[in-house]
Amino acid sequence: MANAQKKHLAWGLILLASFVGVLILIFSPIYPGGMNGLEYSDDLFNKLAKGSCYQIPKLKKDVEKYRGKLLDMVIDVKKPTDKPGDAEKRAERIAKVFTVNGAKAEVQGSKVRITGDFGAIMAAAIEDADQMYHNNGDYIKRKYEVTDDEKMKQMFRQWHNAFSLIDKKLTLQKKVEDATFVKKVMTAAIEPAYNFYGIQAVKISEKAGIATALLAFYILYTIWYGFGVLYLFEGLGLSTKKAKVKKEV
Repeated sequence: MANAQKKHLAWGLILLASFVGVLILIFSPIYPGGMNGLEYSDDLFNKLAKGSCYQIPKLKKDVEKYRGKLLDMVIDVKKPTDKPGDAEKRAERIAKVFTVNGAKAEVQGSKVRITGDFGAIMAAAIEDADQMYHNNGDYIKRKYEVTDDEKMKQMFRQWHNAFSLIDKKLTLQKKVEDATFVKKVMTAAIEPAYNFYGIQAVKISEKAGIATALLAFYILYTIWYGFGVLYLFEGLGLSTKKAKVKKEV
């Protein structure tokens, strides 16, 4: 029994020591681009995630049936967390985004009345999202006459600010098909384009080997740690086994 405990203790120490050694290598900046292991894997899976969420070509086809529909709506862009003046500035930015794309936008305080071709508005938003998806921020800068990346992202973000309110109003008006399409453009085009801006898209087929290897390593590494702790505890005489019940004589 004592020999078995010593053996388990030795194995536990070996497994945990090697686990820590590998962990040090993971956090070392020895991977491509001077990244550590976590940064490298995070960067890879972000690229794969971006490569798998490109639905814009389909949206460009679907938007055609909405052309010619009139959108005439007043939205209040004020948010509960706004400081004085924030809502009015947001209203002006939203109005600029819509007027640049051929719609009419009238601002009154924090409210914006938007009038225009629903399909044309949606097509413009999809095109902006496509340019952002392909990391072409200069297109957005030229279009909305801004110079730096922060303002460029701020202008593109106004599509989401406006569409989230338009979606709610269309739903209340029981225009379910239109509301569903607005929601689809937000989630399948605008949000991925904004969140993944600056990241290179990679298809899973291009990195299937390394992605599979990383996932397999993650599973193996978790088991590695688990067995190390198990053997260590058994070597120290700690066990989860139920003690035998002594029978009275």
